[in-house]
Amino acid sequence: MNLAIEATSYLGLGDYGKIMVGDKGFEFYNDRDINKFIQIPWEEVDLVIASIMFKGKWIPRYAIQTKHNGMYKFSSRDPKKVLRAIREYVEPDHIVRSLTFFQVLRRNLKWLFRTIKKKLSRKINV
Repeated sequence: MNLAIEATSYLGLGDYGKIMVGDKGFEFYNDRDINKFIQIPWEEVDLVIASIMFKGKWIPRYAIQTKHNGMYKFSSRDPKKVLRAIREYVEPDHIVRSLTFFQVLRRNLKWLFRTIKKKLSRKINV
C-alpha cells in the first residue's frame, strides 16, 4: 500500500471513507459499512480523468474509467497526492483532464446545430 487517505465516493449518494492506492490496484472502502467498497485492479483501469480548475491550483474531483464497468468518481483531501500515486501504476498518457464547462457547452451546441441542419436538409430534399 502506497497511500491511504480520507475520501468521498460519488457512486450514488456520497459515501465517506478511505482510498488506498497500492501495487495491486485502487480501493475505496466506507468507514461505516464494510460492505460498501470498490476495488479496481490496475489492469482494469482505462483512464483517470481529473477535473482541474484555476490552471491546476484546485482539483475538486477525479474519476476512474474502467474497461468494462463504467466510471467511478471520487474526491479526497489531497487529490494531487492521490493522482501522483496513481501515476506510478497507470501510464501518464492515460491520465487526462476533463472537459471544461464551456467545452462541453460548445460540443453540445455543435451537435444540436448539426442535427437541425440534417433534419432541414432532409425536409428540403423530400
